[in-house]
Amino acid sequence: MASERQPSRAKADLALAFCSLLWGATFVVVKNALDHASVFIFLAVRFSLAALVMLAWSSRVLHKFEREDLFAGLRLGFFMFMGYAFQTAGLQYTTPAKSGFVTGSSVVLVPLLLALFWGKRLTWGAYAGALVAVLGLYFLTIPAAGIAFLNRGDVLTFVAAGLYAVHIILVGEYTRQHSAKALSLIQVAACAGMAWVAAGAAAAIRWQPARFAWRWELLLGILICAVLATAVAFSIQLWAQQFTTPSHAAILFTLEPVFAVITSYILISERLGQRAVLGASFVLAGILVAELLGPPAAPESPEPTFAGRIYFEPWWRLEKAKQEDQERQAE
Repeated sequence: MASERQPSRAKADLALAFCSLLWGATFVVVKNALDHASVFIFLAVRFSLAALVMLAWSSRVLHKFEREDLFAGLRLGFFMFMGYAFQTAGLQYTTPAKSGFVTGSSVVLVPLLLALFWGKRLTWGAYAGALVAVLGLYFLTIPAAGIAFLNRGDVLTFVAAGLYAVHIILVGEYTRQHSAKALSLIQVAACAGMAWVAAGAAAAIRWQPARFAWRWELLLGILICAVLATAVAFSIQLWAQQFTTPSHAAILFTLEPVFAVITSYILISERLGQRAVLGASFVLAGILVAELLGPPAAPESPEPTFAGRIYFEPWWRLEKAKQEDQERQAE
């Protein structure tokens, strides 16, 4: 039995590594695409195409989801859209490699937010991972000249990491109560709708004129992000995580910012300085410590996560359960 299962696990590990490669490559792809499109238009077209592809693959889900699924998916879509908006805007001012590592810090933020707002007790590994990652973010984002020269793109990307962390937490809760396929489709469609609204509003107030140049670089970028990095990659992830352990998955997902560095070096000849390399190494170490020694967490991918590995009870639900128990005992 073990010999029959082993090839599936090996294929699953390779599949997850391939997902990390796709997600890591999107940083440089998006960076190049933004030369030919405004932020909100790019996001609107990207997620509209992704939603259409997902709908074509699982059209039957429309006949099954309930109103509660819709509201949960809309909430997920809001945090996903906000995360993408800040991250994509940040990519206009920072490099793909730095964006990949700063975004990856969302994994470290997950347990911290769970402790602050959900009353979850953390292990020493979660605190250690957070401390190491924060040290890495300092060297990665703050120049030797001082904080006054902090890149605003790095700040926007860190805000995105916080929003992704909230999204990861909510995914962990909602996938226990609702259909994962329904949530996946609704959140992507909601993200597309919000991006179209934001694009119209930004153009109306002349904050960000709508811009979309029909260039092959832009069209290829949208195709890669919408089809490969969203629809295909997450379908592979859902299959692969059945045949491997959370620890294996955590290590393989940590390769994402590494692939961001590699693809940036190959495609646009980006090279990190010594200070940035030191910071990136600390961030990577912090992510690994938080993933392997802290509480279970979802992958740090900046893509819409379909099924997280976080299982927790929010404090308000615990209080409600406690009150119900007391009422039953009183009866």
